[in-house]
Amino acid sequence: MATAMDKTQILATQILQRVGGEGNISKLENCMTRVRVEVIDEQQMDLAGIQTLTGIKGYIKQGEQHQFIVGPGAAAKVVDAMRAQLAGRENTPPSDAISRNKAQAKAKYSAPMSGALRQLADVFIPLIPAFIASGLIMGIINLLKRPDIAGSLALDYPNILGLLAIFGGAVFAIMNILVGVNAARVFGGSQAMGGVMAGILSSPALAQITLFGEALQPGRGGVIAVLFVVALMCWLEKRLRQCLPESVELILNPLITTLVTATLAIVILQPLGGVISDAIAHGVNMAIDKGGLVVGALLAGFFLPLVLSGLHQGLVPIHVELIQAHGSNPLLPILAMAGVGQVGAAIAVYMKTRNPRLKKVIKGALPVGILGIGEPLIFGVTLPLGRPFIGACLGGAVGGALICYWKVATVITFGISGLPLALTIVSGKVMLYLAGILITVIAGFIFTWMMGFNDPEE
Repeated sequence: MATAMDKTQILATQILQRVGGEGNISKLENCMTRVRVEVIDEQQMDLAGIQTLTGIKGYIKQGEQHQFIVGPGAAAKVVDAMRAQLAGRENTPPSDAISRNKAQAKAKYSAPMSGALRQLADVFIPLIPAFIASGLIMGIINLLKRPDIAGSLALDYPNILGLLAIFGGAVFAIMNILVGVNAARVFGGSQAMGGVMAGILSSPALAQITLFGEALQPGRGGVIAVLFVVALMCWLEKRLRQCLPESVELILNPLITTLVTATLAIVILQPLGGVISDAIAHGVNMAIDKGGLVVGALLAGFFLPLVLSGLHQGLVPIHVELIQAHGSNPLLPILAMAGVGQVGAAIAVYMKTRNPRLKKVIKGALPVGILGIGEPLIFGVTLPLGRPFIGACLGGAVGGALICYWKVATVITFGISGLPLALTIVSGKVMLYLAGILITVIAGFIFTWMMGFNDPEE
């Protein structure tokens, strides 16, 4: 029997062969669940063959990027195996340089919105593990503080809770720095300078300085202001690199970049970021408070189509701003119902289908779907069948409406969904969240069962 490592190596080899070989790859990366590949010549790809491989749970294309869903944990292993096989080889032969440049130009100008959102995602996706750890630790603290669960532990061992609070809150203490470093990497600037810019915006010493009759506010604008400032910093740094003499560029570039960017940041960009940040946080909370059932249903019901288009990446800064501004995130529990609806729909498909391969796919994808990783169910089950995807969205809308009406919120920004998110729900709302999950699964099941689907023969 092949080991997990053998299966990973086999899948990596099979994907490489069917994308046209190493000479046809222009970019290779992964996220939590997907192997992401950009190629030079799409005619050399065997997409149909890739989608039939054991281990491939779904496929989607966003812009010029082909994304093969292999599941949580497996994506990084498969990409590492592919890179190991590519090590020491030329990814693109010299004769293909022109083709590669054309492909990159096409990707750059054909979908600017998609490219911008992908850059935004690249800033925040590396932070997901930290957010997951932080959220779960905060959830553990909430449990330990409850006398009915942990007894007098909180009173007997206050230092333990204090340390856990430090562990869980660390990511938020350095949030802006992390975003600044990642943004500089994505925008093509010096990562250290990106961290410095974010550090300037977050410095407690700003509160001691009065400008235009008002005291400055450390951290005002949150990650929105950091993104603006680091984008300007990267632009200026690259321009100075082109015009300064090489003999003094190393010294003058960071000096000028810091002085100019920091000045514009304090005077213009941070206040602008603050206005936008406040508008986002207040706007979302007002919509959820006033809209109730309708807003919740719309948010959850249309979230999966946003995922398919890649537009959901634009919501990431909003999640972060809600936590920074209010300490809780009411948006994430609502959107989580979209994935829960997929679970109910998949159960209905499993009970109706006579296709053994489809049953096997559902059995493998359901556990991770319950844990909040919905892509295998979406791209491997409901979306290819059509109507079950609609049934899942309708089920998610029912759950989203209830979660919004009950005003359920979480202490995490993003990165966790499904059942594990219950650990991070604010005190007093956990049972309501669990009730929302149950009702959403039932609703997704009923809608899918009533709408039916064409049972695939193969």
